Amino acid sequence: MSKYLYLHLLLAGVCGSALSVPAAAQEAPIDDGESEIIVTAQNRAQNVNDVPIAIDVVSGEELLKTGFSNMNDIDRIAPAVQLNQDQGTVKITVRGVGTTSNDEAQDTSVVVNIDGEYMNRPAALGVALFDIDRVEVLRGPQGTLYGRNSTGGAINFITRKPGNDFGFNATASYGNYDAIRVDAGLDVPLGDIGGVRFAGFYDKRDGYVSHPARAAFGPFPAFAGGRSDDNDAVGGRVSLRLDPTDALSINVAAEYAKRDFTPQSYLFADLNAPGVGPTGPGCNASGFVQVAPGYPDTLCAPSNTNLLSSLDRGSYAAPNYGLGELHQDTYAVRGRVAYEFSDAATLTYTGGYRNFSGKDGVLALPVVYRSFGFENETDTQSHELRLNGEVGGVIYQLGGFYFKEKLASETGFFVPIGPNGTYLSYNGRNATSDSKSVFGQVEIPLGSTLTAVGGLRYTENSRKALYRTGSPFGAGPPDPYLFNAGPARKDFAQMAFVNTLNLAMKEDKVTWLAGVNYKPNSDTLVYAKVSTGFKGGGFDPFGNYRPETNTAYEGGWKQSFGDHSQHQFNLSGFYYDYRDLQVSVLLDTSIGIQVFNAGKATIWGIEASGDIKLSDNDRFSASFNYLNAQYDQLLGQLAVYCVGGCATTGVGDLDPNTPGIQQPDFSGNRPPFSPKFVITAGYEHVFNLGSAGTLTARANTLFKSAYFTDFFNYRDSEQTALTQTDLSLEYKPENRNWSIQAFVRNLENTRPLTYGAFVAAGPDDIYNWQFGAPRTYGLRVGLEF
Repeated sequence: MSKYLYLHLLLAGVCGSALSVPAAAQEAPIDDGESEIIVTAQNRAQNVNDVPIAIDVVSGEELLKTGFSNMNDIDRIAPAVQLNQDQGTVKITVRGVGTTSNDEAQDTSVVVNIDGEYMNRPAALGVALFDIDRVEVLRGPQGTLYGRNSTGGAINFITRKPGNDFGFNATASYGNYDAIRVDAGLDVPLGDIGGVRFAGFYDKRDGYVSHPARAAFGPFPAFAGGRSDDNDAVGGRVSLRLDPTDALSINVAAEYAKRDFTPQSYLFADLNAPGVGPTGPGCNASGFVQVAPGYPDTLCAPSNTNLLSSLDRGSYAAPNYGLGELHQDTYAVRGRVAYEFSDAATLTYTGGYRNFSGKDGVLALPVVYRSFGFENETDTQSHELRLNGEVGGVIYQLGGFYFKEKLASETGFFVPIGPNGTYLSYNGRNATSDSKSVFGQVEIPLGSTLTAVGGLRYTENSRKALYRTGSPFGAGPPDPYLFNAGPARKDFAQMAFVNTLNLAMKEDKVTWLAGVNYKPNSDTLVYAKVSTGFKGGGFDPFGNYRPETNTAYEGGWKQSFGDHSQHQFNLSGFYYDYRDLQVSVLLDTSIGIQVFNAGKATIWGIEASGDIKLSDNDRFSASFNYLNAQYDQLLGQLAVYCVGGCATTGVGDLDPNTPGIQQPDFSGNRPPFSPKFVITAGYEHVFNLGSAGTLTARANTLFKSAYFTDFFNYRDSEQTALTQTDLSLEYKPENRNWSIQAFVRNLENTRPLTYGAFVAAGPDDIYNWQFGAPRTYGLRVGLEF
């Protein structure tokens, strides 16, 4: 039986089990918005108002209300998070700190964990999220407790655990784009010692982008038209919770998820099309400026073109090869075992193993290119052993962490040259990464209201890889597998690569935290701290690049007020000294993305949020985020348009053929995905219908100022200011365990820019774009027994 069929049966079985639930089953208690919110952001259970971290916490119920279904929706629940979406991968930026590439040797700048399992690859994040109990989004460096790569923050997903009683929950929604989403879970108690939970999901919809039909021409087949940016995903999880004694707790889970989809095809502008790009003399087309005058060629940059403004973001031509197709699956096993010796000491082990596979995928790229992913497999494991407790009023924790990743990829970049086509590049890459660390943190009372906090973490990283590269355009023997190679998989083991690199790097780093917390009463917390974080270095075919580091200064105020603390206000300010930023750029399509360290940046901002219960039936919330971010030093690399069909595609110190060329200076530019303002507001009103139940109306709106998608800050890589509004109306009958909700998301139908870049690929010069989701609407039905 295939995994895919098995998961369909698992989900059907979970739903079918609801038919046998007794009518007398108890309805789950409804959160009235005034309950204490418990989080584990500091590796122990705390009221969120006692945590000296700027944090967004969203419950599973709220996730359903917002329509959260995968990592592509994370910015809808945490306004400080910005997304860079590119061909099925999701890359995260928080407060201007993020990673914009998916290179094999580059890690993310924001740590993502699922029940303590460390996730490191952006592609896996779009597949594996379902049956979530809550999400914690921590802003700022988390270098002591979460280690390397947490320069921007951490996102913790906590899955729903087995309950003590027999219970069932399910939601099903249907909307435009023929969108179907079903989630279900079944709790089965195991006497007094624990329980088992079976959970699954099914998610399918048509593509958000339409592409018109096109007749065959040249070497390209006819295209019947179609849609991209669709989704077809299914997944299941079995969770076991055991509490055999008061001191021992065990949680184990195994899950599998699968996704088949047509990634959003790029909207593109061909700069070599008549009337678009320069033809000489000089950079004579609108929006182009001459760069690198030291070169003998006339080189231009499309820094002020205005091509995107006249294009339709929801309907456009597909590349000449049509549309691509990706197949991804992932399975994972993770667990947590904790033993409480006493209030003074609890020993906890948290570990996980994950396999992600994205084999045999193909991307059709503008204008005439195809990228084949013959192999894309990653195995990761993470383990943490931690001892924490309280001795003499001092709260402490100390522990060790180990992470290992094995990655194997084989890709080919195909072009229609010759009777059967050939590969512009063919790469095989195998990489292994190890990270070991030890950490400790203490909270020492300095009186009844003041606490000092300090922490240290020592991390040692090592990485090694074998990079193998075929010769561009198939030079013939000894490279026969590239010469006139059709778009079919070649035997990787027999490939006669013309270039082989054995790469390695090793590094170690100490990160630390120092702060004070002032808590004059149970409703007030004022904190100040200095913390450091770093993201490990790596390598590319040109050599090694250094780690990037962040020293962050932050102060905050959390205030609850009103009866039963039903109102909440949060305020924080921060200043980042960011150095050696890892910036990626594509200068040579036959080699791939190159990464360099970009000097330093200064980032500072202010964040405020409030949640006010206006009456028993009315609640208002709002947030304000201001971000000032710019590069203080950024000598970069530049993709260029070469007038007259010459061969130069990029300039900078990474150009091996032109030594001594002065790097372009981008100091003063703004980091990508860093809007200056993000403002949200939400209102909820409950209409009491007496014995008929309740009707709840919700409205949430977001304003986001302009931002760029790359560090060049080109006009055609800028998303102008936008608003997006979500509305919903939910009916719950009295003393019943079901509800129905009508919703519309992104009422304005704004499709924000999630990717934008100029690429010079061989003789082609192309501007590429991708976008967020359009307006969606539908109905959702929920059950809870």
